[in-house]
Amino acid sequence: LMKCFYSSSVSEDLGCRRGEFSRKHYGSVELLISSDADGAIQRAGRFRVENGSSGENTDYAPGTWHRTDVHLENPEYHTRWYFKYFLGKVHQNYIGTDAEKNPFFLSVVLSDQNNQRIPQYHSILWRKTGTQKICLPYSPTKTLSVKSILSAMSLDKFEKSPREIFQPEIQKDLLVLEEQEGSVNFKFGVLYAKDGQLTDDEMFSNETGSESFQRFLHLLGDTITLKGWSGYRGGLDTKNDTTGTCSVYTVFQGHEIMFHVSTMLPYSRENKQQVERKRHIGNDIVTIIFQEGEEFSPAFKPSMIRSHFTHIFALVRYNKQNDSYRLKIFSEESVPLFGPPLPSPPVFTNHQEFRDFVLVKLINGEKATLETPTFSQKRQRTLDMLIRSLYQDMMPDLHKGNNMLNRRSFSDVLPESPKSTRKREEARQAEFVRLGQALKLKTTVKGDTTANLATTSFCKKEPWESQSFCSNFPHEVVCADSWGQSLLVSTDAGILLIDDGQPSVQVFDKTLQIKQMNVLEALDLLIARTDKGKDSRILVFRLTAVQKDIETKKTIRSKYDCRENKLERTKGCHLYAINTHHGSELRIVVAIRNKLLLITKKYNSHNASTSTSLLSSPESPVEEFQYIREICLSDPPVVMTLVDGPTGDSDNMICVAYRHQFDLVNESTGESYRLHHVETNRVNFVAAIDVYEDGEAGLLLCYNYICQYRKVYPFSGGSPLVQPSAYDFHFSWNQVPYAVVCAFPYVLAFTTDSIEIRLVVNGNLVHTAVVPELQLVASRSDIYFKATAAVSGSCDSNSKEMSSRSSPQTPTAYEKPEFPLSSLEGEVPCKNLYKIPLSNLVGRSIERPLKSPLAPKVITTTTSSGITSLPVMHSLSLSRMEIKEIASRTRKELLGLLDEPIPKTESAQKLKKVSRRQSDPRKGAIRSSSSDRIISSSFEGCSEGRHLSTSSDPDTSANREESSPSSYPFQLISLYDEDIIDLK
Repeated sequence: LMKCFYSSSVSEDLGCRRGEFSRKHYGSVELLISSDADGAIQRAGRFRVENGSSGENTDYAPGTWHRTDVHLENPEYHTRWYFKYFLGKVHQNYIGTDAEKNPFFLSVVLSDQNNQRIPQYHSILWRKTGTQKICLPYSPTKTLSVKSILSAMSLDKFEKSPREIFQPEIQKDLLVLEEQEGSVNFKFGVLYAKDGQLTDDEMFSNETGSESFQRFLHLLGDTITLKGWSGYRGGLDTKNDTTGTCSVYTVFQGHEIMFHVSTMLPYSRENKQQVERKRHIGNDIVTIIFQEGEEFSPAFKPSMIRSHFTHIFALVRYNKQNDSYRLKIFSEESVPLFGPPLPSPPVFTNHQEFRDFVLVKLINGEKATLETPTFSQKRQRTLDMLIRSLYQDMMPDLHKGNNMLNRRSFSDVLPESPKSTRKREEARQAEFVRLGQALKLKTTVKGDTTANLATTSFCKKEPWESQSFCSNFPHEVVCADSWGQSLLVSTDAGILLIDDGQPSVQVFDKTLQIKQMNVLEALDLLIARTDKGKDSRILVFRLTAVQKDIETKKTIRSKYDCRENKLERTKGCHLYAINTHHGSELRIVVAIRNKLLLITKKYNSHNASTSTSLLSSPESPVEEFQYIREICLSDPPVVMTLVDGPTGDSDNMICVAYRHQFDLVNESTGESYRLHHVETNRVNFVAAIDVYEDGEAGLLLCYNYICQYRKVYPFSGGSPLVQPSAYDFHFSWNQVPYAVVCAFPYVLAFTTDSIEIRLVVNGNLVHTAVVPELQLVASRSDIYFKATAAVSGSCDSNSKEMSSRSSPQTPTAYEKPEFPLSSLEGEVPCKNLYKIPLSNLVGRSIERPLKSPLAPKVITTTTSSGITSLPVMHSLSLSRMEIKEIASRTRKELLGLLDEPIPKTESAQKLKKVSRRQSDPRKGAIRSSSSDRIISSSFEGCSEGRHLSTSSDPDTSANREESSPSSYPFQLISLYDEDIIDLK
């Protein structure tokens, strides 16, 4: 029974590898040269080639490919903040100039975060270098000033102090600034190439495509008639047929996509270069090359195409024998890395999965291209011009404005003003909201936002989906670590061992206060830091001894029973760290004020693998640890991480954070070297995570809103090479995290009410999950967190309440949003523990179940409390004309132009008829994938077991909670929420 603990568990193996990643999954840069039929070199260029395998002609066994990391990066429904949170709401806009006399604008709004009753300040700083967005927590007792918001954005010095802008028209100008981030709709080129064609003139001269090419076009989208087309046209003529009569169009996850197909564009027999076709495809950032021929025929190279604008080529080949597609990506060298990485081999037999993968890859590729110097410099010049022009237009009006109102420049974000100006302010706010709603409606109808369509796949299981682990957990959690499938938790009631579906077992009583712990199953060790201040100590226990006490149900240990488990010299410690990879030697660095103690434990794999030697060893493992040396620092460390050297012989390092810097300390010599200096006035250190890129050490340095990656090279001549490298990068979180967890390909930031998920290789945002009262519990292997769930007593009242807040009405002056947390009638607040399996995040499956230290579960089959699968009802996409019709009626209602509003029942019947028309495939409606559906109030979603859906409609969560309170306690919302004008 006990032998299971002496070998490393699969979960621990994954935990050790979680910090390992490689950019090689995203291709390698090659010099590609193209030549003509005579062998003469025509053009050459450096491109990053993604092939998914080592060679083009590698043998492969095609099969159905399943993976979970196919995501749109920086999705608009998470990044277009001004449209989502500000437009149509009462908010504040400020204008000022920084110390370099560059104008800037600041927008601040207090809003509810995705219907989760979490009030937050959303702030956007508009500068010529781009926009900076942060979330700040709301406190009813602490006011927030403009100065403190700008200080959080590292803007402390001004040439002119910020002043508030009261003109409602500023909303239109700020919306234009946000649109400079890039279009939400895309145009992609599709070029047909026959077997053996080696020049772009030959490819563009193909009048028609093959049958397999036609099937590929049908897979991409629908063939539409251009004349009279009212949707996104992608630069094509929709009036006079000068760019052809038909094209291919689709809608994918809320984005309209028009394909410039070479065989559908006008063909000229006289013009061999086909200038009309090149005018469109040559000016597309992304182009798909569909190449006929066998695998061994000459392959396409980007240098064959004469275009200075196209940065990404997607080479598609179809294999008739096994009905599969093969994909290869070429990206210009300056394009940043973007996902998803190609599978190995890059062969797809499931055509729908191939379509989704290609569209996600191309959309992410175009967004990444906009960050290249060619495009970013143009965007910066445009932003600078727009901001300076807007500044010149606004400043004269500010000087003419009311002096009393202008005194609000450094007042609270939602200020109180004298009664004499209240009526005037009420009228201004009413006009402000009316204009914002009209702008939002106009932008939606134009199709310049993804808000009019659903933006996620409802039935797709995301890697970060959480599972309910323990319901109604009543204790305050101090720290925890996983032990097999169980969780060892330090609480205010003592140390508890918790397993899914079983009652908790007390291991130590509450006299032992553990502040930090590590469960090392491979070494049969429990390491813990107890108490605080001068009484703090490091304790070490054998897991087998702890398990034996649990099995024999001996008297629960207290603080006084652990005297033999104390490590010497550790009295008064406030922090400790262990090495992640402890296969040969376990290293512990203990911080006692500004002193570091290095303690090691030699690990004999032969002895550890035999149960007899462990059973004969003493109960306390203290004697197995040895003190090595003491290192003195200038200040007590706040964050500490051990970094393994490439040889492990005198090149191991310690990363410490204190004052305004991160330093590297050599474990052997004690010498310290500056790794990174923080320039801001206030520093909130979060973490320093050791990651290993292709075996070479690196560090993710997290502080304030920043996450900085620094490559750490081996020690050379007594000093580490920590100079800036081309591999270094940094990105910003939207909210200050208190913990960061790395699980390649993801890095997760935990805040008080959300989980922000980004990609490690480029820092791009993938998802933001709203979780009320979030507390990270453990993350060494599987991720455990604690959260509050409001179990609703009435789904009808909850739905009405949500819908009443979903449409912004004309507010009274100085009306602050109300955010009831747990005072609503019929709601019972509770806190549950949830688990995100590490195997889901890192894309590996655990082949065998983990051993739990608790007794085996007794599985009983029940019908009353069992989870029944929810019926799936897919929502349907409305056509643009139907959206316009509804929008027109809504606009008239908003402006009071309708004498009698349409009754609710009648409008519901009309929408029902619209849905019926859309559901009929014979009507010729534009096809979209299962992820391209409009949100419907009747959608019930699909989920499995106790998984928490991360992409569900807010109103649906109430229905789920009523049907199964323990299974769906809350929703991690990812869509546009109440900010869309209610079209009911």
